[in-house]
Amino acid sequence: MSKDGQSRVVIENVQPAVDGGRYPAKRTVGERVDVTANLFGDGHDHIRARVSFRKASSAEWSQAWMTDRGNDEWAASFYAEEEGSYLFFVEAWIDHFETWYDGFRKKALAGVDVKLELLEGAIFLDGASATEASLSAMATRFRDPARYKESIGVVLSAEFAAIVERHPAVQFVTTSGDPLRVLVEGRRALYSTWYELFPRSSALEGGRHGTFLDTVKLLPRIATMGFDVLYLPPIHPIGKVNRKGKNNSVTAKAGEPGSPWAIGSDEGGHKALHPELGTLADFHKLVTEARKLQIAIAMDIAFQCAPDHPYVKDHPDWFRQRPDGSIQYAENPPKKYQDIYPFNFESADWKGLWEELRSVFLYWVEQGVTIFRVDNPHTKPIRFWEWVIGEIRSKHPEVIFLSEAFTRPKVMASLAKVGFTQSYTYFTWRNTKQEIMEYMNELVHGPSRNYFRPNFWPNTPDILPYHLQHQGENIFIIRAALAATMSASYGIYGPPFEFFENQPVEGKEEYVNSEKYEIKHYDWKRTNRMTDLLTMINRARREHPALQSTWNLQFCPIENPHLLAFIKTTDDLSDVILVVVNLDPHTPQSGYVQVPRSRLKLSDKINLKLTDLMTQEHYTWTQEWNYVELNPYKLPFHVFHVRIHESQM
Repeated sequence: MSKDGQSRVVIENVQPAVDGGRYPAKRTVGERVDVTANLFGDGHDHIRARVSFRKASSAEWSQAWMTDRGNDEWAASFYAEEEGSYLFFVEAWIDHFETWYDGFRKKALAGVDVKLELLEGAIFLDGASATEASLSAMATRFRDPARYKESIGVVLSAEFAAIVERHPAVQFVTTSGDPLRVLVEGRRALYSTWYELFPRSSALEGGRHGTFLDTVKLLPRIATMGFDVLYLPPIHPIGKVNRKGKNNSVTAKAGEPGSPWAIGSDEGGHKALHPELGTLADFHKLVTEARKLQIAIAMDIAFQCAPDHPYVKDHPDWFRQRPDGSIQYAENPPKKYQDIYPFNFESADWKGLWEELRSVFLYWVEQGVTIFRVDNPHTKPIRFWEWVIGEIRSKHPEVIFLSEAFTRPKVMASLAKVGFTQSYTYFTWRNTKQEIMEYMNELVHGPSRNYFRPNFWPNTPDILPYHLQHQGENIFIIRAALAATMSASYGIYGPPFEFFENQPVEGKEEYVNSEKYEIKHYDWKRTNRMTDLLTMINRARREHPALQSTWNLQFCPIENPHLLAFIKTTDDLSDVILVVVNLDPHTPQSGYVQVPRSRLKLSDKINLKLTDLMTQEHYTWTQEWNYVELNPYKLPFHVFHVRIHESQM
C-alpha cells in the first residue's frame, strides 16, 4: 500500500522546469518567477496549494499561495532578489475547512437548516484557535443553539471569509517531488547593449593599423551613444600560413592582415595578443578605461587554430590527421577555410584539450574580461560547453557567455540549456509582420523562455541580410528600432550599421570588401542620423525599466499589415512603453492601434498621456482605438512613454 494513500491531490506539469529539472530555469535579479502546475483531485472538494521557495544557500523556506486560473491550472509567483540558485516545489491538499465553508454558504443562502454544519465549523475553529486565540470564543458561539441566526450571519460575513483564507486546513499533503532549480544571474545577463568593432580599424587617421590605445580614444563616443558592451572580434596573433587576402582570397598579398579568426602564429596563440594591437598593458588600459565609463569589454573566443598556431606543433593529436599526414582544415561546403584548423574533440587526449581550453577562459578572466562571445559553439560538443561553462562559473559566476550559433533550433536550445547566458537568434531574418510576431511569441511565451535569452543583431561581420542590401537609411533605422525595443539585449556590428554600409557580394549575404580580411578606416568624428537615433533609443532603454525586459512584450492589434505595435510594462505599471513601427521603408503607413485595456487595467473612460521619446511630441488618447501615421522619411517608429491618468487605475 502507498504510505500517502490519504493524499488525494494530483500534481502535474510543474513549471518552470527545463527537461524535467535536468537543467535550471533562468531568471535575473529582480525578475518574477511564475510557477504553474496542474492540480486536481477526486470529487468536488476544494484544493489549496502553495509554492515553497528559498535560495539554495538558505535554510528557511518562504511560501506563495497559488490561485486557480481555471481548467485545473494553478499559479503563484515570487521574485528572485539575489544572484545564485533558488529551489522551489509545490504542495497541495484537500482543504476541508474551505470545502465546508463553501457548502455552508450555499445551504444557508438557500434557507437549509445548518445547525449541524455550525457544529462542524466549530471543530475547524478549534483547530485554528491555536494560532488565533479569539477563534475559540467564536467556536463556542457556534455551539450555542440560542445564537443560531447570529452564527449564520458571522459565517456569511466578509470577516469570516478572511478567517478561512488565513487558516487552511493542511493535512494529507501532496508534494511535487524533488525541488526544481532556478538560476538567478545578474541584470546584464538580461539587459545589455552591444557595439562591435575591430580594434585594428580604430585609428582616427587612415593608413595605419589601429591599436588598443586607439580604441580607448573611441570609448567616450561609444558611451555617449549608450552602449554598455564593447565587443571585440579575436585579438590574438593572426596566422601567417595560408593567410586569407582581401575578400577571402585564398592567397594574401604582402601587407594584408588576414582574418582575426585564423588564430595563432609564431607570435603566440589563444593567450597572446596580436602584436600590432599593442601590449597586455595596453589591453589592461582598455579594460580599465571602459569600466570607468560603465562599458564591459566582450572578447571573442573562437576555438580553432591557424596552421602555425603553437598547438598544432605541440599537440598535433588535437587535430584530425588525413591519410597523407596533413591536417584537415575547416570546411562548410562550398566554403573552405584553408587558414583554420578545427580541433578534434574525439582526440585520445580529449581531457587535455578540454583542460587547456578551460585555461584560455580563466586566463582572460584574470585580465579583467567577464563577457565572452563564443564563435560557432554548435561545432563543438555540447557536453564540453556544459563542463567548461560550469567550471568557469563555479569560480566566476559573473561571467557571461553569448552563443553565436546561427544553427538549427534544437541545437541552439541545447546550448542555452547547458549554460550559455544569451544567444544570437533568427531575428536577423524575420522581416514581415507575421514573421516577427510569430517569432517573438515563440520566444516570449514558448518553453524556451525558461532557458533561452535572445540577443538581437541586425547585422554581423558575416551577415549583411538581403533586406539591408542596396537599401537606404530607413530600413537600417527600422531594424535598429525593432532590435532595441523588442529584446532587452541587442547589438550591432557598429560602424557598417551606423554608417549604412549596404554593398554585398552579389547573390550572398556578405559584405563586399569585408572587414574580416582588411583594415577599414572610419571617420570616427562623424555622426549622422543613425548615430543620433541610436543615442536616443539607448537612452530610452536605460531610463525605462519596461524596455529592459524581453518577457513583458504584448502585441497590440493594428489594422495595417505594414504597421507593428506592441506594449511593454513593468509589473506594477509604473512604466509603460508603447512601440509602433512602420515596416515599410519607402511609404508612409497609417492605421488604428488598439489600447490593451485589460493589460493596463483601464476603466471605461480612457485617458492616456503619451510622449514620443524620440521626438518629444505629446499626445492624449481617450479612445480604445487610436490613429497613428508614420512617414519613414521623417521617422519610421514611435516609442511612446504612456502615463495613465490616476482615475483610470
